[in-house]
Amino acid sequence: MNLGQFSLSLPVKDMEASLDFYHKLGFEIIEGGHMNEGFPDTDTTKWRILSHNSVKIGLFQGMFDQHILTFNPTDVRSIQKELKQDGVSLLKEADETTEGPEHIIMLDPDGNQIMLDQH
Repeated sequence: MNLGQFSLSLPVKDMEASLDFYHKLGFEIIEGGHMNEGFPDTDTTKWRILSHNSVKIGLFQGMFDQHILTFNPTDVRSIQKELKQDGVSLLKEADETTEGPEHIIMLDPDGNQIMLDQH
């Protein structure tokens, strides 16, 4: 099972303050709602993906309220089938009748949210 690139998705209260902080640590914006026509910022939600060397962090304002471990596999539907066969419960399942971008969400035994997000 190839889970792909890993990042930590963080809910933030103030996008500009968070960006200022992470820029001081050497992170740079590589993607976000301000540069994405398909999933743009709104008046109440903003998102940015930051990178520093091999580390990626997603900052999300107004979109969710807890940290999420995020993986970006190339085929989330085949992983979903395997997880379901192994008895893993999913909070959100991918639509197996479609192709392209999709995601699944599950909880680990300690309640940490894990998202497999195929772009």
